[in-house]
Amino acid sequence: MDTDELRRFVLDRLDEDERRLAGEELPLLDDAERRGRLRITRTDDGAGLLLLPGPAQAADERELVPFPEKVGQLRSEVEQTDDDTVLRLLAGAFDTHHDWQEERR
Repeated sequence: MDTDELRRFVLDRLDEDERRLAGEELPLLDDAERRGRLRITRTDDGAGLLLLPGPAQAADERELVPFPEKVGQLRSEVEQTDDDTVLRLLAGAFDTHHDWQEERR
C-alpha cells in the first residue's frame, strides 16, 4: 500500500468512525486506544495531539481525548503528512477492517 492509498484508507476509516459515533457505537480508533494499541494524548500546551505507539501508562490512569475533539486534528494531520510511520500507526488502529486485512495478506 503506497502513501496515498494508506492516507485514503485512514481518512475513510475516520469517516466511518464518525458514523459509528453518530450511531452510538464505539469508534474503532477509541477501541484501539482502550486496548493499548496506540495512545492519543494532548500536547503539554493543550494545543495539539501526540500520537504514540502502545500505552504509555495504564489505561485506567489516563484520560482519553474525546473522539469528536481528536478526529478533526487527526484528519488534518493525515491529509498533510507524507510520514508513513504516522499513517501506519493510525491504520493499525483499524486492522480489523476487511480492507486492511486484505492489503496485509
